[in-house]
Amino acid sequence: MTRMPLTTALCAAASLAATLALAGCYTPAGGYYPRTGGGYTYISTESRPVTITVYDTRTAEPFFKMEIPVGKQLTMNFLEGKGDDPVLRPDRMVWSLWEADTMNGRLTNQLTCPPAAARRIAYDIRPTPEYREEPPEFENRIDAVRDNPPWWTPAGGPLPPKVKWYN
Repeated sequence: MTRMPLTTALCAAASLAATLALAGCYTPAGGYYPRTGGGYTYISTESRPVTITVYDTRTAEPFFKMEIPVGKQLTMNFLEGKGDDPVLRPDRMVWSLWEADTMNGRLTNQLTCPPAAARRIAYDIRPTPEYREEPPEFENRIDAVRDNPPWWTPAGGPLPPKVKWYN
């Protein structure tokens, strides 16, 4: 009988601990454990604002719809056999709305859903252009549009009177 060296045992234990810690995370780009049949990620941009609707094809009724805000991404995954009804809703959909290009995180929202054979995902593009919301940290900028004089806005207006400068 051979014994495992202490360093190998420690490495194995650390690897197991890291695997268990990452089990609750999700990586839309494939990340730590890439596989076929993983989740879905949809990114909404100014030139392509996206609305995602998931339909139950048995009734043609949507059970999930989200107009993804510009600059955000919807990431979702379907878990087979995790629903609350073995016939009508045998699966569970987990999803999160993140900043665009987020590479990993936790899918914190869930709802039970029809099986894979009875689901259809519709990808719709809203009319463009659509702009991002102004970040809260920009609220007090001195060059904000609301602080501009009337003649400096897209609507235009009279220029201020000329100021005479003396030498």
